[in-house]
Amino acid sequence: MNEKRDIQIVDDNDEVIGHKKRADVDYIRDIYRNTALWVTNSKGQVLIAQRKFTKDKDPGRWGPAVAGTVEEGESYESNVYKEAEEELGITNIQFNIRDKQRRRTPRNYFTQWYSVILDWLPSQFKIQEEEVEQITWINKSELARDVKENPDKYIPSMQTIVTLFVRF
Repeated sequence: MNEKRDIQIVDDNDEVIGHKKRADVDYIRDIYRNTALWVTNSKGQVLIAQRKFTKDKDPGRWGPAVAGTVEEGESYESNVYKEAEEELGITNIQFNIRDKQRRRTPRNYFTQWYSVILDWLPSQFKIQEEEVEQITWINKSELARDVKENPDKYIPSMQTIVTLFVRF
């Protein structure tokens, strides 16, 4: 496995001001960038992914299908395509750019969102075993309800994410 590059550190305006090794990032003071891909299908379902139990941040919790930290030399766009290919084997598909979110707790970062509609069976995805425990399609309304009733099953920002994407 290739050694990961340093991650981008940005200011309050999302302008790059430096780079740090992951181990050196102060997740409260430093602001970093990540990307995420909201995957839906024509049945009104959302693809969510459970993070590997060995992850240091939010192990075993469910979140968006694809997410990744923007590394040195990458743009938001190049990162989301790289992560989609690495984590789920998604290639040669155009994503739609969506909202950018700012989070300050429990970590301090910007997320650039992308979306795509894919009518794939779970078996068509090529899961990256080091990052993803499992994936599942879930109805939007069921996801919204479950995030509200069982927030500890999900990454801390999942309620905000659902609010952004699940519109009834």
